[in-house]
Amino acid sequence: MAAAEGHAAPQPSEHAAQPRSWHGIVLETLKRNDVRIIPYVPDRVLTGLIKSLHADPFFTTFPTAREEEAVGIVSGAWMGGVRGAVLMQTSGFATLANVLASLAIPYQIPLIMFVSERGTLGEFNYGQSLVCRTMRPVLDSLAMEHHTITRLDELEFIVDRSIKQAVTTQAPVALILSPLLTGGKVFDK
Repeated sequence: MAAAEGHAAPQPSEHAAQPRSWHGIVLETLKRNDVRIIPYVPDRVLTGLIKSLHADPFFTTFPTAREEEAVGIVSGAWMGGVRGAVLMQTSGFATLANVLASLAIPYQIPLIMFVSERGTLGEFNYGQSLVCRTMRPVLDSLAMEHHTITRLDELEFIVDRSIKQAVTTQAPVALILSPLLTGGKVFDK
């Protein structure tokens, strides 16, 4: 009827709100919590987040050779008054038990770790599967707070509250980004 009377049906705006990406939510939440230094070990799943962090002058973002190096950098930054987070994948976590147990935990460094989860949900690499099975038991044995994030609608709340708790209690936290959230690593045949 509206068209017959000369009124056009409302069209969706070109500027209609797009659904936020998981990496956009992480970036915004890091910024809101004044987390400025982000060392990482390159990872395909984290590429969107890494590119966004590099593009934002608020952050100092750079690759490291190893996960232990990134943890050391964030620990030093905290001692200098700057908050930081480390980005890595599950296999990189396997190298961290010593640096967590001898530096981050006893010296009360509020280290924020974002771990893209490999080794589950169709993983083809047996080594990734083994490391994935050991990650949570290692975190538990260190009495380290950790959360596995599977849903976009819970992401902002969990990341924001985890950062606040880490800073307040001066204790590290691991945020495990499930393939259910990120889409995981995709391989073409």
